[in-house]
Amino acid sequence: MMKPTIALVGRPNVGKSTLFNRLTKSRDALVADQPGLTRDRHYGHGKVGSKPYLVVDTGGFEPIADDGILVEMARQTIQAIDEADAIVFIVDARVGVTPQDKIIANRLRQLDRPVRLAVNKAEGMSASVVEAEFYELALGEPWAISASHGEGVRSLIEDVLAGFDVPAEEKEPDHPKFAVIGRPNVGKSTLVNAILGEERVIAFDAPGTTRDSIYIDFERNSRQYTIIDTAGVRKRGKVNEAIEKFSVVKTMQAIEDANVAVLVLDARQDVAEQDAHIAGFALEAGRAFVVAVNKWEGLDEYRRDQVKRDIARKLGFLDFAKFHFISALEGRGVGDLFASIDAAYTAAMVKLPTPRLTRALQLAVEKQVPPRAGLVRPKMKYAHQGGTNPPVVIVHGTALEHVPDSYWRYLEHSFLKMFKLQGTPLRVQYKKGGNPFGEKD
Repeated sequence: MMKPTIALVGRPNVGKSTLFNRLTKSRDALVADQPGLTRDRHYGHGKVGSKPYLVVDTGGFEPIADDGILVEMARQTIQAIDEADAIVFIVDARVGVTPQDKIIANRLRQLDRPVRLAVNKAEGMSASVVEAEFYELALGEPWAISASHGEGVRSLIEDVLAGFDVPAEEKEPDHPKFAVIGRPNVGKSTLVNAILGEERVIAFDAPGTTRDSIYIDFERNSRQYTIIDTAGVRKRGKVNEAIEKFSVVKTMQAIEDANVAVLVLDARQDVAEQDAHIAGFALEAGRAFVVAVNKWEGLDEYRRDQVKRDIARKLGFLDFAKFHFISALEGRGVGDLFASIDAAYTAAMVKLPTPRLTRALQLAVEKQVPPRAGLVRPKMKYAHQGGTNPPVVIVHGTALEHVPDSYWRYLEHSFLKMFKLQGTPLRVQYKKGGNPFGEKD
């Protein structure tokens, strides 16, 4: 099965964001995380022991003042709750049970999936006393935690994940599997239809593990592809983009299951925060990238220049990706996407021999040596590959924990350039000395 998705639910100011930050930072951090990508996001990766998961911060519930019964939530929030595999409902130990908590609990009791009740801000308080009041919400045993201090958080998440199997290592696909992603109304549905209708293809729906996403296998120029359609297009020619829904969970799971993410942008709108969020999540997942800037037809030169500047400013962290300026509606430029999808897939799955990697490392170090850390001079000895999709390079040496993030980013760019890898991010991690074949990567 795929990674389970946990939705964090609760009224405002109960500590959802604090818990989200703790959970997403608990994963095995990469040495060279891209800066600025995890800030202010609402969804991310977590890991407890050997169990990875996805986590969604749904934002705050606010009851409607008119009748005190309905709960007004963003459409994304409703979808995230309905589609998540498990829910963590967060309440405030210092405030006690509120009317809003009762409204939320009533809705959550109607779900057919596990719900855990987390009583937050319980540091310095007796757990049994804290938990007692919240039994009235009828959501099972409350869990006293402190998101800010980390108390009880691991046990809570371990309990949530106990009902899920650890995702098995899947065999690497032998053909590109790409997900068409983006916020609503940018033209994802039209692009999927253009891709499938561009040539005579045999397309069929295959049951997927992501809720409502559709997996379609097809051939183009004698090569097999799988497209993951997050827009839920079932019949070509019957697409109404005005009612296209956006699901955080669906998008996250499609990204996880793809090799390549095709991010669709709308050239007639400025790059939005949501665009950057989606791109940031896919990049953190290590996915190869192709960017399709849609609705390019009919724009004058001034607007086209404006769009390109906006993209460069807000999506500069995708500088390794190929950008295409297309019209899905008219079919212009759609065929050109495949060369970039192929290149990105090949780069993501590349196998880099240890001697060539070590030589590339030596050349990079000769060009720019790692900075000293006080009296310590880090030494980089050799490198080998630790994984694919994205390519992971393991560097061995001494005092590497003192190497700054900026230098690891320099190495990432150096390896991408030396091996001419287009369309994929690359991760550099380090190990201190030892035999690479005797250590776990």
